[in-house]
Amino acid sequence: MLRHLLAPATVLALSLATADAADLTPRDGWEVRPTPKSHDELVAATRAAIGESDLAVVTQAGPTGAAAKRGVEIPGNLVIGAFNNDYAVKILNLSTAAMIEAPVRFYVTENEDGSATLSYKKPSFVFAPYADEGGAELESLAAELDALFAGVAEAATAE
Repeated sequence: MLRHLLAPATVLALSLATADAADLTPRDGWEVRPTPKSHDELVAATRAAIGESDLAVVTQAGPTGAAAKRGVEIPGNLVIGAFNNDYAVKILNLSTAAMIEAPVRFYVTENEDGSATLSYKKPSFVFAPYADEGGAELESLAAELDALFAGVAEAATAE
């Protein structure tokens, strides 16, 4: 009996938790770019823009599909990890600890109105905690990655 009560209670709790979720807004160290594109369109545009850059898609993960299989409907939500092996080797030579941050991730979220937003933490922000180890060279590599990520974001969000 208890099992039958827990399933509906769990679905209700998840529904209430996602009801309070709001569209992403700017925050320290992040780039947040709302678009008129749908979630699927923005995912495709982001993957294409990464492919046309000096970066590569390294990982991709999101809870939307798995939640749907469990009967829970949530807005489109996907993280796309992107990086470049040349940068990985250079950063690793400067700070072993810094490589925990690679790949740096783009975040595609569906907005309440059905449009989508592309967000990411700037690589300079992501790698800043390792500046004591990697010094000016790590900061320079992170700035180069900032430019690559900005280029991908610009291409992906262009209309």
